[in-house]
Amino acid sequence: MKLLVQIARIIVGTLFIFSGFVKLVDPIGSQYKFEEYFSEGVLNLEFLIPYALPFAIFLIIAEIVLGVALLVGWKAKFTVNSLKLIILFFLFLTWYSAYYNKVTDCGCFGDAIKLTPWETFTKDVILTILIFFIGAKIRFIKPVLPKANPGLIVIASLIISSFITYHVLTHLPIIDFRAYAIGKNIPEGMEYKNDGKIPPVHDFMLEDSQNDLAPQILKMEKVMLVIMSSLDKSDYEAFPEIKTKAEEALQEGYKVYGVSASFSDIIQLTKNKYQLPFEILFCDETTLKTMIRSNPGIMILNNGTIVEKKNWRDLDDIKL
Repeated sequence: MKLLVQIARIIVGTLFIFSGFVKLVDPIGSQYKFEEYFSEGVLNLEFLIPYALPFAIFLIIAEIVLGVALLVGWKAKFTVNSLKLIILFFLFLTWYSAYYNKVTDCGCFGDAIKLTPWETFTKDVILTILIFFIGAKIRFIKPVLPKANPGLIVIASLIISSFITYHVLTHLPIIDFRAYAIGKNIPEGMEYKNDGKIPPVHDFMLEDSQNDLAPQILKMEKVMLVIMSSLDKSDYEAFPEIKTKAEEALQEGYKVYGVSASFSDIIQLTKNKYQLPFEILFCDETTLKTMIRSNPGIMILNNGTIVEKKNWRDLDDIKL
């Protein structure tokens, strides 16, 4: 029995750390997922949408810290009871997603591993069983390093997780699992294969008032896209710097386009106010949020291949 408890402990702790880490490198992705859960068409808890990011960060860091705490044996009763609360919360969300076919990708493993709703629910059922089994045999959970202080390891995991979160939110995800990662070719990502799956890149259109310019833009050698998914939520302090960088890019022979999902009136107001020297095209907001976790952000293309992505705060790091 003691061996079974230790095996369960390792499985649960490792899975929680892994699940937390692949979301820690991109917490904004989890924010978008909770915004989807809180929306009117799902849980109808729209008043929680403004708190989606801090809620996501809290859960992500809690997953990692509690996973570490379980592995090192820190405050076993508190740790296991906390894990029970979290897994029951996840169990409800994944059941709701699977049963009602809502939020068909729960984001449990971020963008690293995609599971169907029922696969995700099954995973959480197994974890729930293991956690409650550990709780029933909690007397077997002892510190693995009796001479060391497990609390210091737990505190270290909290500090490291918090630092990574700050870094990612200030810049961009340190690991990009999405179809728009640096080195990915967008036209290749749009190709249909004979596996019955939707291509990883879809709904990618760059439209002016009349046409979709994406096919010709993806054939250009030097392209800078200034991505502003939603102008009413953009960091406006960025635009003077973006104007300067766009002018520099134009002098270096780049084609520069803005891309936004906002309405034409706010687009024109923003363009005029900051004297932005480029045309602003339309693209689906979800696609833009997937392309880059910054509003605004910069993406450099060469024949459809993504060669650079930067948060607007890192414009000086872009080498043209």
